[in-house]
Amino acid sequence: MEAFKGRTALVTGAASGMGLGIARGLAAGGARVVLWDLDEAGLQAAVDKINSEGGEAHGFSCDVSNRATVASVAARVKAELGEVDLLVNNAGVVSGGYLLDIPDEKIEQTFAVNTLALYWVTRAFLPGMIERNAGQVVTLASASGYMGVARLSDYSASKWAAIGFDESLRVELRSLAPGVGTTVICPFFVNTGMFEGVKSRLMPILKEEKVVRSILRAIRLRRRRLVLPWSVRLLPAMRLLPVPLLDAMANAMGVNRAMDEFKGRAG
Repeated sequence: MEAFKGRTALVTGAASGMGLGIARGLAAGGARVVLWDLDEAGLQAAVDKINSEGGEAHGFSCDVSNRATVASVAARVKAELGEVDLLVNNAGVVSGGYLLDIPDEKIEQTFAVNTLALYWVTRAFLPGMIERNAGQVVTLASASGYMGVARLSDYSASKWAAIGFDESLRVELRSLAPGVGTTVICPFFVNTGMFEGVKSRLMPILKEEKVVRSILRAIRLRRRRLVLPWSVRLLPAMRLLPVPLLDAMANAMGVNRAMDEFKGRAG
């Protein structure tokens, strides 16, 4: 079923992991996909893979954390391929250390990629969507955007910001262009390699393929929010508890020990 036929979709961080999975799924659904990534070799391999599968893919090397670069590459995309109908803000990084152990530049990079890039990339393509009163902006946030986690002080904060970004944009668009939708994705840890070494006591580490399928379905149905697994939806309610009880419950669930053996993606 070509659910995305006739749409031009742009996915950031698309050379590997969930970004590539989402791009492949969109292409399989009939979309012309535009892949952005810093990994030029991986980007070309991803484009070749999608095209070999019968899809249409175009790759552009882009550092989404650089505002000027985003503007320049976005102008190239629009000049060569036209306006973007579906934007998937997927690019993300994680440090995975205690606050005092994270180098300054790593903290800056986390917010530059996970948070500020949402502004630069979305602002590059949103005007066209508003003008046409049609389109969709998808933001990859995280379950850790609902609760702070030990050794994720920069990552959790950046994803809290991503959720706030989506919520504010959603309500702005109700009056500016009701035909433009937003979708925020808030998954638990996913086995993409980005969180290699993470351990979970109660909830299983999510499988990348299953998460990608759920994301594609949420995009197709224009759902406003996707939270995986369902139990993560309880986190906002837990925040109503007194802080000592909230922390005790999080510790009992193993939340704050999950990153103890974190290694991250090699290279």
